[in-house]
Amino acid sequence: MIQHVILMANPEGGGGGPEQLIFLVLILVVFYFFMIRPQMKKAKEQKKFRESIGKGDRIVTVGGIHGKIIDVEEQTFIVEVLDQTRLRVEKTAVSMENTTTLADKK
Repeated sequence: MIQHVILMANPEGGGGGPEQLIFLVLILVVFYFFMIRPQMKKAKEQKKFRESIGKGDRIVTVGGIHGKIIDVEEQTFIVEVLDQTRLRVEKTAVSMENTTTLADKK
């Protein structure tokens, strides 16, 4: 097994030079554009969406609770889920995907 590894080594003794550096940079660029950038864009859209939600909007939480916003506080919403049943919900718990489908049904 060790003989195979030794035989596969670069006979010049060099590390591959600029080819390996270019390949590494290319991998990092692809990783950025396909992994990091879309996640940052999605997080920015979710933050903007949560900031735009106001009193009277209908929401769905990530836990599946449907309700109507009664009051907006700094970090939380007061949500009415049934007649006079109110819950305090973190703003980060509002689901962007499910909320937009409810807004389309109005």
